[in-house]
Amino acid sequence: MSSNKFEETRGIRAIMIIEVIGKPPEHLVETLNNLIKQIDEEKSVRVNEKKVNEPILMKEQKDFYTSFAEIEVEVEDIMYLASLMFKYMPAHIEIISPEFIALSNNGWSEILSEIIRRLHGYDEVARIIQIEKAVLEKKLMELMPQEGTRTSNEVSKEKVEEEKKEGEKPKKKRKEKKME
Repeated sequence: MSSNKFEETRGIRAIMIIEVIGKPPEHLVETLNNLIKQIDEEKSVRVNEKKVNEPILMKEQKDFYTSFAEIEVEVEDIMYLASLMFKYMPAHIEIISPEFIALSNNGWSEILSEIIRRLHGYDEVARIIQIEKAVLEKKLMELMPQEGTRTSNEVSKEKVEEEKKEGEKPKKKRKEKKME
């Protein structure tokens, strides 16, 4: 009998890119440095290298700046990397070593359960917001029982209909000019 003892991969190194948007620009650098400090204080996580880039003015949003940090971390196992991903929501993550990662079915179960737990949490928040929106619209309608008061859905539908009609108007004018 051979004993194939399975061991999960330990000591995973990865690079994360975390982006921030806001103002003033000094606040972005401070925020990124605070995030890096928090990451380094996480259980079974060590920050090996970090680089905080200078904020730049956004082209699309005047008065807002953007910056990012490149952070190399080493985690005890893949679950800690998954936790960092959910907690800090990096824009990009790249595992730099090891090339192959061994993971048991229990390891996979932990990661997948964490994903499901987070998704259920997000779904719950979205449902609560939808219900609160409907309650607020109902209360608003009760407070303003004026004829012609519409919900946001009714207003959206009316805008779509108006846009359709406006798209048809130039065609009618062209036909009328041809008749003259």
